[in-house]
Amino acid sequence: MNLPGKLGLIAGGGDLPQAVAQRCELEGRDLYVVRLDGFADPHLTRWPGDDFGMAQIGAILKALKANGCRVVCLAGIVSRPDFKTLKPDFKGATLLPGIVSAAAKGDDALLRKILSVFENEGFAVEGADDILGGETLAAGALGAITPTDDQLLDLKKALHVAEKSGELDIGQGAVVCDGLVLAVEAQEGTDAMLGRVAGLPVDLRGSPNAPRGALGKAPKPIQDLRVDMPVIGPRTVEMAAAAGLAGIGGVSGRLILIDRAAIVAAADRLGLFVWGEPG
Repeated sequence: MNLPGKLGLIAGGGDLPQAVAQRCELEGRDLYVVRLDGFADPHLTRWPGDDFGMAQIGAILKALKANGCRVVCLAGIVSRPDFKTLKPDFKGATLLPGIVSAAAKGDDALLRKILSVFENEGFAVEGADDILGGETLAAGALGAITPTDDQLLDLKKALHVAEKSGELDIGQGAVVCDGLVLAVEAQEGTDAMLGRVAGLPVDLRGSPNAPRGALGKAPKPIQDLRVDMPVIGPRTVEMAAAAGLAGIGGVSGRLILIDRAAIVAAADRLGLFVWGEPG
C-alpha cells in the first residue's frame, strides 16, 4: 500500500524512475521529481520537478519541502561519484564527510547513510516496488516457457553466486552457463555485464539459435530493499537473448518487474524463460 502524501522521486538513470512516475500519474498521486544531473532520463521532464547535482543536498531537501512532499522514493541507477569533484552546497558540505566515511564501508552503508539524511529531515521512505503495486516476480514461470532441469541448475548457481557476491557488497547479478560462471555484476550494471557475456566465444555461452545459460539477480543480503531491489525489464530480456542465454530468474518477491506484460511478450517471442525461485 502506498504511503500517504505527495511523493518526491529522487531519480537516477534507467527505466525504473519513469515506471514510478507513470504509476503515480495513473493513480492520480501528486509527484515532484528530483532529476539527478548526469543520470536522470530526459523524459522525466514530463513531470513537475527540477535538476540537481548529487551534492546539492540542501537544495534538494528545500525543494522537496517547498513542493509539499512528505514521502520520498529513491529509484534508478546512480554511479558512485568521485567525491573530490563534487560541488556541495552548505548542507551538502556538512554531510559530505559522513557520506564519504559511509562510502568507504561499501555501497550498502552509503545507501543507508543517504536514507538517514531524508528520514532525519522528517520524510518517510517508500520502496519503488510498493509504488508499483508490488510488481515483483512471483514463484514459478512468468510467461510460456519453463526452464529445463539443466537450465534451472544454471539459474540456481547464478543466484547463489549473486548472493555470495552481494555478501561482499559487489553486485546483484551473475551469469552461469553449463555450470561455468561467465560473469559477475559489479559497478557496471546488468546491461554492461550482459554485453560482456555477448562478447565471449560462442563455445562458452549459447547463441540466439541455441540458447544456454541463465542470468540470476538477487538482492544483497544486507541491503535496504526500499532503495536497491534488483530490477528487470523488457530490455533485460532482449539483452539476455542477444547474449545467447536461455533465461532470467530471481528470488520470488525480491525482483522488481518493469512492465510485466512487455517482459512476458519479449520472453515468449524470444524463447526465454523468466523464473521466480521460491525464497
